Amino acid sequence: MSAPLLKVDGLKKSYGAILAVDGVSFEVMPGEIFGVIGPNGSGKTTMFNSVLGQITPDAGSIELNGKNVTGLSPLQLNQRGVGRTFQTLQVFGKMTVRDNLIVAAQEHKGSMWSRMFAPSDSGLGEKADALIDQFRIRHVAEKKAGELSYGQQKLVDIAMAFMSEPDLVLLDEPCAGVNPSLVGGISTLLKELNKSGGGDGAKHRSFIVIEHNMDFVMDLCHRIMVMVEGTVMAIGTPAEIRGNKQVLDAYLGS
Repeated sequence: MSAPLLKVDGLKKSYGAILAVDGVSFEVMPGEIFGVIGPNGSGKTTMFNSVLGQITPDAGSIELNGKNVTGLSPLQLNQRGVGRTFQTLQVFGKMTVRDNLIVAAQEHKGSMWSRMFAPSDSGLGEKADALIDQFRIRHVAEKKAGELSYGQQKLVDIAMAFMSEPDLVLLDEPCAGVNPSLVGGISTLLKELNKSGGGDGAKHRSFIVIEHNMDFVMDLCHRIMVMVEGTVMAIGTPAEIRGNKQVLDAYLGS
């Protein structure tokens, strides 16, 4: 058995008297697509943002590749191979799709000094073009992102997260607001990206996915964690989660 890529142990976060995350522990293995589900208010986003350095947990530890990264900033985590998308789109509407991808990777590329003497595209144009082809958005590459449909902007947003060649990507509701006809395409794309390898030559790239679309999660993820009221109710394969009576009663329904 290989060592976990990500290990979260005893994570806690309170907001006043409200305990948003209460002792959450889980591991994500190299090459794993790990889903997180749960009703609104279950603590998914607070857990997500704690792992990503957006907020500082009150207790617990977060390890990446065996090293403690608890409390590191999002930029520091990005430079260590962690990418993310947000619930709301983060594209730059007045910039072209291609330039959006280049800008997304520039901070990861190096210091301002090194970028000042890089080519006009910071040497990232070839990488951007490869992702544009992989995401099948070549036909809109030179259009301003704000002119695209919401679904196309969602693809650009996801592509931006991969410009730094991350080994672990946290995807926050990738299907939210997307036309159902595109959901299957996003699932197929993420499976391809999972197999295409991480930035350090890892065989497969790992994902954590928060999503309310159960069909999407069950089809995509290798394992799923169910959160309820800030705690972990269950972790298992899609088949195990489907067959868990406690999960069915609390969340999934009959």
